[in-house]
Amino acid sequence: MTVLPPGGLVRPAALEPGDRVAVIAASGPPDQRNLETGLTSLRGLGLEPEVFASARADGDYLAGDDRLRAEDLTAALTDPSFAAVFCAAGGYGAQRTLELVDWRRIGTPTPRVIVGYSDVTALLEAVAVKLGWASLFGPMPACGGFGPGHDDFDSLARLLTDPKSVRELRFPDSRPLIGGSAEGVTLGGTVTLLACSLGTDTSLPAAGGLVLMEDVGEEPFRLDRFLTQLRRGGYLDGAAGVICGTFTGCGERDQVEALLRDRLGDLGIPVLIRADIGHGVPQQTFPIGVRARLDADAGTLTLQDPALR
Repeated sequence: MTVLPPGGLVRPAALEPGDRVAVIAASGPPDQRNLETGLTSLRGLGLEPEVFASARADGDYLAGDDRLRAEDLTAALTDPSFAAVFCAAGGYGAQRTLELVDWRRIGTPTPRVIVGYSDVTALLEAVAVKLGWASLFGPMPACGGFGPGHDDFDSLARLLTDPKSVRELRFPDSRPLIGGSAEGVTLGGTVTLLACSLGTDTSLPAAGGLVLMEDVGEEPFRLDRFLTQLRRGGYLDGAAGVICGTFTGCGERDQVEALLRDRLGDLGIPVLIRADIGHGVPQQTFPIGVRARLDADAGTLTLQDPALR
């Protein structure tokens, strides 16, 4: 079983003007109009995006075939000229992509920034387990609103280019489900993906961690099923704290929060709810793999190390 290092994962370097960045699709087919807007925004940061074939691929719900996505991911992770890998969009398919990745072929490349959320949770877990890298759970170029003046893009841009300036995430609309404070290494992501990774060689258990949980479009009984699977599968054993983001389209808020209390309230650890991370809101980018302190009563997450070097 993978054990989360108490000192955190290896943090890639911050991005600088002129850096080449790979744009791939590990999951579903990106919206091409949104992608063009997102590429313009990346260029506005001084970056030089290279769009891989998977990010242009069509399909009913997958971006091309599994082999294409796995080959693009492998190339983006191993080509030393890329400083970052942006997943263009989420959807479905990252688990199928990972099934075909040969990690021995990837070896031990120079750490680079990996960005994405939702279905990309599976990839963020995989690079943590297989490569030991920290990453960023944040907005993606083809998801719309990926540009200057949008809070989610601006949050990501600060972490990418000036990570030392971001030492605290504040969640003004949050509240403690279970009060208190805790220290640990950040991890987690979209609940359904965390549950679906259990039993695979890329699952990253939450022992010693501050676990992000969010999701979209899951009816309460399905969300209950996934949270129960995480409990029964041992994923949450030894977790230090939980940060619950959005649960958009998962039922009425009171209903969802009652479910969260039922499934998380007996863990004996602080649990923060209503954080602006995840689907359906201008989200703050959440670093994965860094040491941090959660204060559920104050609604803050203080990073003890910058998200990137």
